[in-house]
Amino acid sequence: QYTDIKMISCAATKLRFFQSVIGKRLFASYYASMDFSAKETFHAKDLIIEMTQNKKQKPVFDTSLRFGHASSDHMFVCDWEMGKGWDTPQIIPYQPFSLDPMNSTFHYAIEGFEGLKAYKDAKGTPRLFRADLNMYRFKNTCKRISLPDFDGVELLECLKELIKLEKDWIPQQEGFSLYVRPTAISMCDKLGVAVPDKARLFIICSPIGPYYPSGFKPIKLFCDPNNVRAFPKGAGAYKIGSNYGPTIAPGGQAIKQGYDQILWMQDENVGEVGTSNIFFYWKNQQGELELITPSLDGTILPGVTRDSVLEIAKEMNRFKVTERVIKIQEVIQAIKENRLIEAFGAGTAVTISPVSQICYQGVDYPININEELHAGELSYELSQKIFAIQYGKLNHPWSIVLE
Repeated sequence: QYTDIKMISCAATKLRFFQSVIGKRLFASYYASMDFSAKETFHAKDLIIEMTQNKKQKPVFDTSLRFGHASSDHMFVCDWEMGKGWDTPQIIPYQPFSLDPMNSTFHYAIEGFEGLKAYKDAKGTPRLFRADLNMYRFKNTCKRISLPDFDGVELLECLKELIKLEKDWIPQQEGFSLYVRPTAISMCDKLGVAVPDKARLFIICSPIGPYYPSGFKPIKLFCDPNNVRAFPKGAGAYKIGSNYGPTIAPGGQAIKQGYDQILWMQDENVGEVGTSNIFFYWKNQQGELELITPSLDGTILPGVTRDSVLEIAKEMNRFKVTERVIKIQEVIQAIKENRLIEAFGAGTAVTISPVSQICYQGVDYPININEELHAGELSYELSQKIFAIQYGKLNHPWSIVLE
């Protein structure tokens, strides 16, 4: 009996130690305890592939390649119907499909999506970057808008097969990639706010060039006092179209005023920057070097790049890393007191986007930028580390190799 008690005590001690280490390493990550399972799902082993007989002419893979303007030869499709479950998953030639004018996607915005990229390493082998995290977030988005759940591992395996089939659409050059857009929509052709009785999950691909063709280009931010991107206890943490459409007009107004993006706020709390997460690197009021980003309070999208920046920064062990509510006044005060070292956005499309200026209450506040790097030194270092993983220069578990 004493031996049993001793073993239990030892196991509990080990568990507490393991939890403390994991807690520090994952930094209370949104992705710390991912459950990919579902009560019903399609299976990758059942995947049917129909090859196109009419291959498209590929665009020139140079800096003229624009985001989202070209589609690849094939797409993934899987339909679902209430009472019947998921149909057989398929990869088919890329093609349009028709929707009834009464389709509830049009009327009630019952649609969610993801965004990730496929890369080629120096050997020409396709790679994905932390795609399992995108599957988990996509599952949560679908559940939030009453679209059917699925097994994230099964979808990822189907996605891998699509990428391997479309590998010639992945540009070889560094900075280029194949943008991958999983999407789920209602296929219910009835008016009325209700759970859809039919749905469709599909994945399309588009080759894209570097976000900054000639190197980093720091952006200027406008703090919009009249528009809010997301509200507490709302759906701002999910990747749904209704979080993006309403931002287009305010964003356009900011551009007309000479700024690049909006720094979204809610009651003076800093939110996102454009469609990315925001980071500040400063010397806090206690004199500590600190990298800080808004906490996931339900209004902030749990970005994969955001999570990657936090993980890498913690591993650096050179400064404090913090997630918490940030008041815009704190940022402005840090600028005035010359404590703000740099600021940057982080997202799938841009990876890292340096910030050179913030406009708040009609006043433009400049932020330090290394003139040679066209970025802050930390943001540049972080971006280079992420690029190295994405393109297979650095052996890392985040890089998923598709043989």
